[in-house]
Amino acid sequence: MNPIKLVAIALIVAGALGLAYGSFNYTKDTTVVKLGPIEISAKEQQTVNIPLWAGIGAIVVGGLLLVLSDKKR
Repeated sequence: MNPIKLVAIALIVAGALGLAYGSFNYTKDTTVVKLGPIEISAKEQQTVNIPLWAGIGAIVVGGLLLVLSDKKR
């Protein structure tokens, strides 16, 4: 399979997932207090929102790459 087709399919899938879920969460460790050898850390949950235009844009660009890669041959 052509590498351009793989990128196109990955963009389409990522765009569809972005539209379906809209956001994702991840956990980040942060150091709260560091006093000599003693360190207190906390886990902080972050949420990243995926804009609607980014999901649609990824699907459109992936579709264009898929169509244009077929026209080259």
